[in-house]
Amino acid sequence: MRKVLKKAALCTFGFSMLFGCASEEDTIVMAPVPVVQNQFEPTTEWTSSIGDGVGHYFSRLTPVYAYQKVYVASRDGLVKALDPENGKTIWEQDLEQDDTARLSGGLTLTYGKVFIGSENGELITLDAETGEELWREKVDGEVLAKPLADEGYVIIHTSRGALVAFDAETGVEQWQINSEVPNLTLRGDSAPVSISGGVFWGMSNGRLAAALISKGQLLWQQPVGTPKGATEIDRLVDVDASPLILGGRLYTIGYNGQLIALDLRTGQPVWKRNYSSAMNMSSDGKRLFLVTEKDHVVAVDARSGTELWNNEELEYRQLTSPTIIDNYIVVADSEGYLHWLDRDTGLFMSQQEIDSDGISVSPILVEDSFVIVTREGDIKKMRIK
Repeated sequence: MRKVLKKAALCTFGFSMLFGCASEEDTIVMAPVPVVQNQFEPTTEWTSSIGDGVGHYFSRLTPVYAYQKVYVASRDGLVKALDPENGKTIWEQDLEQDDTARLSGGLTLTYGKVFIGSENGELITLDAETGEELWREKVDGEVLAKPLADEGYVIIHTSRGALVAFDAETGVEQWQINSEVPNLTLRGDSAPVSISGGVFWGMSNGRLAAALISKGQLLWQQPVGTPKGATEIDRLVDVDASPLILGGRLYTIGYNGQLIALDLRTGQPVWKRNYSSAMNMSSDGKRLFLVTEKDHVVAVDARSGTELWNNEELEYRQLTSPTIIDNYIVVADSEGYLHWLDRDTGLFMSQQEIDSDGISVSPILVEDSFVIVTREGDIKKMRIK
């Protein structure tokens, strides 16, 4: 059955991501569930849970597989390390204090630690082996994006436009870079990435920036989108996707902006294509896979920017970022369906209804299986046989 989603109703759900809502009477029509003849059916190896999950809030708490454990978290502050073989809890930690923890940014596993950000403006660090809380630092602004850990620093990008670096061992702030934030922005922030001593991140003012990790020195900024249109919504140009690094190039995409390939050294564009998105991309080394603002799943040649295929059958189904599992591009949607597309053609290969409450984050690979977490906190480890 086709569903009609009014913009006003989307304000608290993942699709809109806006701090404010439009008053227009426009409606957005969600595509029906495609009819797919399954080429395979994944089997479930185990199930578990992580509290109440994220519910219908904007919290992209993607699970992480590291140190022979699966790490998961819920918005209200529960963090667990699970045994990947059977799903049993190895340790759990409740980060709720005087108020709901409102976890949103994370998880990042590096240096034997778990780094998590929150909507309460906190960066929290746990011991990855025991779950013990090591330190907690307050920042100005929500931490919606996944922290970055590199060169002994843990770096966060806040909703106030600040990129802040802390000493990963002590939590002492080392440096901060600030940028201007427009009056109206999307609900989300770009997670920074790093390579060769440089850190790269997208800004809500439509730019991509680069800085030296060791000094917090800004190196360059490159426009990804330019505000256009009569209304504030039309003029949104957030670069919320995490930049993607392949070889000597960096790829980024903006909302109402462009998909751009940049030279890593100079920050100068190699090619530009007209795609709009606020979601992270994935790559198999030769192709880029992205989900547009209309939830079209697209494959693009990474070298030239040539479009290879475009699947529009999941339009406005509020998809997760695309992920690669075996020879497939996998996306999940707000009605809890998992969709498998052929990497070469974009055609549907399989489809499963996982949970009617919906899925907000992509599945992750765990050796030869994958783990998926629903909005209500149900966890499943599944395998393609």
